[in-house]
Amino acid sequence: MKIIKTGGVTTPVGFKAGGINCGIKSNGKSDLAIIYSEVPGATALLTTTNQVKAAPILWCKEVIVNPYKQAVVVNSGNANACTGEPGTAAVKLTADKMGEALGLQSADVLVASTGVIGVALPVEKILAGIDALVPKLGNTLENGELAAKAILTTDTVMKTIAVEVDIQGKPVKIGGMAKGSGMIHPNMATMLSFVTTDVNIEPALLQKLLKETAVDTYNMISVDGDTSTNDMVTVISNGMAGNSKLEENTPDYEIFKEAFVYVHKTLAKKIIRDGEGATKFVEVEVFGTKTKDDARAMAKSVITSNLVKTALFGEDANWGRVLCALGYSGVAFDPLKVSLVFSSQAGMITLLSDGVPIAFDEDEAKKVLSEKEINISVELNEGDEKAVAWGCDLSYEYVKINGDYRS
Repeated sequence: MKIIKTGGVTTPVGFKAGGINCGIKSNGKSDLAIIYSEVPGATALLTTTNQVKAAPILWCKEVIVNPYKQAVVVNSGNANACTGEPGTAAVKLTADKMGEALGLQSADVLVASTGVIGVALPVEKILAGIDALVPKLGNTLENGELAAKAILTTDTVMKTIAVEVDIQGKPVKIGGMAKGSGMIHPNMATMLSFVTTDVNIEPALLQKLLKETAVDTYNMISVDGDTSTNDMVTVISNGMAGNSKLEENTPDYEIFKEAFVYVHKTLAKKIIRDGEGATKFVEVEVFGTKTKDDARAMAKSVITSNLVKTALFGEDANWGRVLCALGYSGVAFDPLKVSLVFSSQAGMITLLSDGVPIAFDEDEAKKVLSEKEINISVELNEGDEKAVAWGCDLSYEYVKINGDYRS
């Protein structure tokens, strides 16, 4: 697998993109993005588990019945969530305008929104923006970056990735962009992720692969424990790389799968690294559980604990909070078998070994936890399964950002 450091959604063959400010954001920052495939592509989609779903999410769930799509239009600055019938109508108008501008059917278009909930969407600005942006779409790196910047809200950096693998002697590329910084929680965090690829694959297999991939990527991240109304991950695969159609359980499929998982995991981790007000990136590894689901549940329980997160912000090795979070994860285990380690580039401290607390130097612990990236490793000694979750600390800045969000 070749990692293309400067790549994004325009890296695969046949994809164009772009982004502009259409007037939703009053600060002049870009707020409208389009991704366009030259040909219809097999499409996979995952959306929020929140019972309250934004209008664009409902549209996407309706039109994905035909799993071949050709364009995605995304606005930031307004979530078009909890906006009633006018919000539904706005999505239809947006899809109609995209279809008109690109020579497509409305149902060929996916629509996504992100921003403030419960505010009427100024759809006339989006419609005018589509007319202005479509002629500017291109397949350059810059075009991809313009799109990646246009989907951001409280994010401080754009989040992109691209890789290339060899399939049947053909260079197959996968590119992606994402947004997310707050309202991030397992089971589809508050985030948008758009991935393009030129591989030739059936939509049913692509959907299966995306669903499997999300379990150990997007569903294993957390900033603040809130799941949004607008979360969405979509993949469009236009087949323009020219490979024969991928078949499951073949060497070529496994090569593609490894790269596919890498792209989504990288985007998920970039979201956490840019968590609202975060000062630390935290990885929680749980080993030795009876089942994979046990390991996932325990890792997520630790990463979502506000007490663990605040202790890490304060650089306090309060490991009892970790054990407590494991205890309310819903997984049965023997605390007397648990071992626990904190580590970073500054060193490693063992805090618990087979259920017995280990005396440690507070100054050394402070040094370990003062780093930007922290690892918490838990060994259960109950079985052979493991899982990893990613999160961040909880800082004063998080409260400030979210206290001022609507203003």
